[in-house]
Amino acid sequence: MDPVIELLSDLVARNSVNPSLVPGAPGEAAVAEVARAWMAAAGLDVVMQDVSPGRQNVIGVLEGRETGPTVMLCGHLDTVGVEGMETPFTPRIEDGRLYGRGSQDMKGGVAAMLGAAARLAPTWKRGKLIVAGVVDEEYESAGAEALVKAWRADAAIVTEPTDLQLAVAHKGFAWIEVTTKGRAAHGSRPAEGRDAIMRMGRVLAALETRDRELQARPPQGLQGVASLHASIISGGRELSVYPDRCVLQMERRTVSGEEGKAPLVEVEGILTRLRAQDVQFDASARLMTARPPYSLDASHPLPSTIAAALAARNLKASPVGMSFWTDAAILAAAGIPSVLFGPGGAGLHSVEEYVNIDDVLVCRDVLAETVSAFQP
Repeated sequence: MDPVIELLSDLVARNSVNPSLVPGAPGEAAVAEVARAWMAAAGLDVVMQDVSPGRQNVIGVLEGRETGPTVMLCGHLDTVGVEGMETPFTPRIEDGRLYGRGSQDMKGGVAAMLGAAARLAPTWKRGKLIVAGVVDEEYESAGAEALVKAWRADAAIVTEPTDLQLAVAHKGFAWIEVTTKGRAAHGSRPAEGRDAIMRMGRVLAALETRDRELQARPPQGLQGVASLHASIISGGRELSVYPDRCVLQMERRTVSGEEGKAPLVEVEGILTRLRAQDVQFDASARLMTARPPYSLDASHPLPSTIAAALAARNLKASPVGMSFWTDAAILAAAGIPSVLFGPGGAGLHSVEEYVNIDDVLVCRDVLAETVSAFQP
């Protein structure tokens, strides 16, 4: 078995479920140790960067004797939860695929970038290579935020799963909480009660209409179209009581031009219209968190360098956009032009997740070739 696939199996076997998503989960420490040991054995200088208690970014560095560009390879170490999975941390190889939680999202990409660094290390002479395994991408990207405060690069490749396609753009997102208020009363006394859940129904209907409008728009470049969905809803106390409160948590996927508080303003506009229709309608909205969309000019030297490596292998070299958000937006906001390139697979965030083994090896080779070409 190729050492990179052995490494991937070792990464998948470590539980790195994000504790911000699943209370009590262990976080990234065990998988960070696997990455640290691999980088140290390959000859990289390794730094552990504290992000929060018990959670550290692991950063390996190759620095040549000659000055040259700094290139960063970056991937996240955390995963989502494992509810519904039978053996999430037992890697299984079958039909050219490696199964297990995080195999596609994104330990396959992490293994590929570590393998590329190990291949480059023995002959590294010029410039700097930074290989960063970061924490918390699946929640609020605290790891990437900490990384860019201490480390800089001229270009970065984020090894998220792209099916071996070169991605230069992706959507952003906003999480918004909407609360409708009613008045509690016995179910037999409708004149005294005010149903907060029924009022949330009006909000949901308006949001559904808005979602149809968003998805009917022309695509925004490679980012595609914006969208929204209702994620989590709760309300009510018992069957015989009018509910006095209902809370909706929703997600709004954004494209360029919808950064910042624009999604919140959109929802507040809906609530304003509903208040105009009913003076007793009482609702509020707040922005929980937001991350911006991202796009890089495909003429930048980094995507063109990767495209050349892909074309040489008869792989699709034209740039694409990704529907999901990534840490590339954080790197770019810090002045590091970034692209996405990683292996293919299926089942990210689902009960059966896998990565294509051959893709991981191709990804490693393309990364090594790209970094070498970027250091003439």
